[in-house]
Amino acid sequence: MLAGMTDLVIRRATATDLAGIVAMLADDEIGAGRENLTDLTPYQAAFAAIEADPNQVLVVAERNDELVGTLQLTITPGLSRQGTTRGLVEAVRVASSARGTGLGTTLMEWSIEEARSRGCTVVQLTSDKARADAHRFYLQLGFEQSHEGFKLQLN
Repeated sequence: MLAGMTDLVIRRATATDLAGIVAMLADDEIGAGRENLTDLTPYQAAFAAIEADPNQVLVVAERNDELVGTLQLTITPGLSRQGTTRGLVEAVRVASSARGTGLGTTLMEWSIEEARSRGCTVVQLTSDKARADAHRFYLQLGFEQSHEGFKLQLN
């Protein structure tokens, strides 16, 4: 799948992309404290589950054979809002070498169009409260801070 940037390809992730994806997840203050680059075993199990689920789309952005971005899109059918199907965007990351190039916008535009093509009428996401720059970015894309998010850690 080609995106709007020259020489950039947005495509489904493969198992061989896993180390690069995890490296991007760990490449910031928050991710560094929760990701483990030395043991990919739990990521491999998660990748297999994502790959087996037709409502999950894990993609990478690749430029000149280098992974420069990733995100996961989950398609969630629901009953509320008269049977609305939602697209949930998670784990958006842009490699440090590609930040500030418009890649984040391209990835988000891709996810919105993919969600639309799969019948979604709402795209939503959560972002850690500490990610003020990301919040400004999502607001600039037209997202609204319409809800408060809650999480309960089970482990």
